[in-house]
Amino acid sequence: MARKKTIFHETIEYIGPRPQLQKRRNRLGGWVIVSIAVAMGFWFGRPLIPSLRATQQSASVEQVGEAVSHLEKSSQPGAQLAASALEYSQRDIAYDPSYYKIGFPMGDVADDKGMAADLIVRCFRGIGIDLQAQVHDDMKAHFNRYPQLWNAAGPDSHIDHRRVANLQRFFERNGESLKPSRHAMDYALGDIVVWSLASAEKHIGIVVPGPGVSSGQPWVVHHLDDKVRWENVLFDFRIEGHYRYHGKKAE
Repeated sequence: MARKKTIFHETIEYIGPRPQLQKRRNRLGGWVIVSIAVAMGFWFGRPLIPSLRATQQSASVEQVGEAVSHLEKSSQPGAQLAASALEYSQRDIAYDPSYYKIGFPMGDVADDKGMAADLIVRCFRGIGIDLQAQVHDDMKAHFNRYPQLWNAAGPDSHIDHRRVANLQRFFERNGESLKPSRHAMDYALGDIVVWSLASAEKHIGIVVPGPGVSSGQPWVVHHLDDKVRWENVLFDFRIEGHYRYHGKKAE
């Protein structure tokens, strides 16, 4: 009878670093990081988008001339104001919100200085309406109904009409207040729009036609930061007020 062999396995001693278990890759975590990065980029870059798009859509001098020539043929006050705004868009105005002592009525700061509210005042003067005088008269009679934001004891003809919040209240009181909308059909030539910017600052502009094939679209003329612009940015900011004012002409 054959003897049954017994097989022994010798233990081999391993000398070296302890083997590490391979961790399972978390693919979801990578996508979360990428998503957060994209979201942050969109959030902080969002204020730049309107400016970049507006720069691409800005109109030429020839297109301004064509639009003004067409608008001047209309007897509608809104069209006349839009023409005044388009002509103003060609001026080289340095943004300057400083306080200046100016004359009254028809007082103004230097021709090469101004801000958003100055654009409105100057464009209305282009059609014979002096908002400096009209805002001052309304504030004299109803000072407590105007925003009390500057610790003023009373009306100040040097600056009151140069403040967007005061112009907004004046248009609310003396013009036609329209419901803010994001539908182009609700805006007419010469309408006044007040926006609330991301900084919570109020901004103001005038509705005008677009250039060329875009003439049926509501563009705006406004003075934002470095220069006066004719742009397709009506809906790029939060619309806070929409007004129509064809008030009495200065005597």
